[in-house]
Formats: sequence, C-alpha cells, structure tokens
Amino acid sequence: MPVSSNLSVTPDLFKLKWPDGFKCPSCGHEKFWWTQKHKLHCSSCGHQASVTVGTVIENSKKPLTLWFKAIFLVSFQKSGINAMNLKHLLGLGSYQTAWTWLQKIRRAMVKKNRQPLGENTDKVLVDEIYMGGKKSGKRGRGAEGKTPMAIAVETNGGRGMGRIRMQVIKNCGSSQLNFFLANNVASGVPVCTDGWRDYAGTDIQGIVHKVVENAKESLKPLHLVVLLFKRWLLGTHQGSVSEKHLQYYADEFVFRFNRRTSQERSKVFRRLLEQIAVTKAQTYNKIVGKVKKRLT
Repeated sequence: MPVSSNLSVTPDLFKLKWPDGFKCPSCGHEKFWWTQKHKLHCSSCGHQASVTVGTVIENSKKPLTLWFKAIFLVSFQKSGINAMNLKHLLGLGSYQTAWTWLQKIRRAMVKKNRQPLGENTDKVLVDEIYMGGKKSGKRGRGAEGKTPMAIAVETNGGRGMGRIRMQVIKNCGSSQLNFFLANNVASGVPVCTDGWRDYAGTDIQGIVHKVVENAKESLKPLHLVVLLFKRWLLGTHQGSVSEKHLQYYADEFVFRFNRRTSQERSKVFRRLLEQIAVTKAQTYNKIVGKVKKRLT
C-alpha cells in the first residue's frame, strides 16, 4: 500500500493537483521549496500553499497517510465499506468521523463533464425506481413516503450492459425526466422506456424516444441493476441510508458499477484520488444540513 508516510503521499497528491507544474496561487511564480510541514513555499512572494487546500482532505487534522488508507480501502473492496468497518480498520476515534470521511469521498465520485451515456452503444434503457421501506398504501408511481429515482443503462446488442446513471428526482413528471435525460444521455441515442405517459413529453432536441412492447423483458438489464443496487445498500450498509444522503450512495454505486470490469484495482484507486484532488471538502455541518446560529 503506497501510504507509508506523509512524505511519500504528498508528491503524489501534488502531481494530481498540479499536473502541469506548480504555480503560486498568489503571484503565479513557479519556483518553490517544501517546508517541514509539507507546504509549498513560493520562492518569489513567500506564500505557502498546501496540496490539500481545495480538496476533500482540506482542514483535516488527521495525517495524509490515514486518508490515503481510507481511499485505498474504498477503492480496493468491490462491495465498498461502511463507516463502522472503516472506523475499526483505521483506528478512528468515532463512528461520526468515519461516516463523515466516507461522505466526503463519495462527493468526489462524480467526475465533472463526464461522458454522456450512449455514445458508444446502440441504445439506453430508462426507468424510475422508488426507494424506501415497505409501507401501506399505493405502490409504484405516486407512492407516498418513498423517494423516486431515475436510472439509465447502456446496452449494446448481445454484449451486455455498459455504464449506468442514477439520479434522485422530485417526481416522475416530464420536466424531471427531461432534466435527467438532458444531463445524462447523448444526443441522437435511442432511449427505450415503458409506456409511462410523461416520457411522451420528452422534448429534448436529439433524444429519440422509443416505447418498448414488453417492458418486463426489454428493460430486464435495468431491473437487474436496480436489484444489485438494493442488495448493495442492504448488504454493505444494512439499509441504513436516509433520503437526504441517498444520492451520494447512488453515486458510489454508479462509480463502482462503471468500473466493475477493471482488472487493476490500482487504476480505480488512482481515478478516485484524481477526483479527490479537485473536489472541495464539505464540513460535517454542511453534510448533515446543520446551520450555525449567529450570535446577536
């Protein structure tokens, strides 16, 4: 595991944050020297920059080696890891710390400007699912007390599934479905759905909408992904996922699923590290939605 010391991991993070070489954030000068606290001291203006500022790890009081171990564990275990296991494996002092770290890492699992679905496949299957425990009342679309999600899956003939996308939506109306398709599916790609009426309102330029005749059979790959997602939540996370954080768990599942065929887990680790280096951290209060009251 390449995480033996802060000195060994700092240069790696440096290369990911400044792939074209360091430039002082204050004056733009390129020459610097390392301080004993692993900061970059600008040779021109004396500004001290940090490799962790502007990243998921910013302001953490824990050593970088521990963060790299956490990222390593998240990357190398195909089914992921929950907060309790991470707490024990890293020797963290509290469950809250482990849970917060995982939430921060999940926020780096969606790459900005990622390639839309369907560019290298023949069609994209789209449907909605409803997340939540068993409750009395109406089932399916319009069910109360459950969280709707849109899901899209690439397929390419007999070669199986490609990549996927999952997004929490407010409802299954045409405006929400249009927004999901516009942000996740490439223009000109056939989008196959069941006969839900609000898909008929798809008015995005370039989207080719097709209604399948036998939804249960035609959308089978998509339903398999849904089943795997629910099993993953119940297995790795014991189903203890709130609606507020559901999107971030879905992001983690998508990240893992889209890299399921990778033969080298080190590449998955590297990819996640690259995204962590350019993803800003969020405080615990922001993650849980707490707002500090101002003293007057």
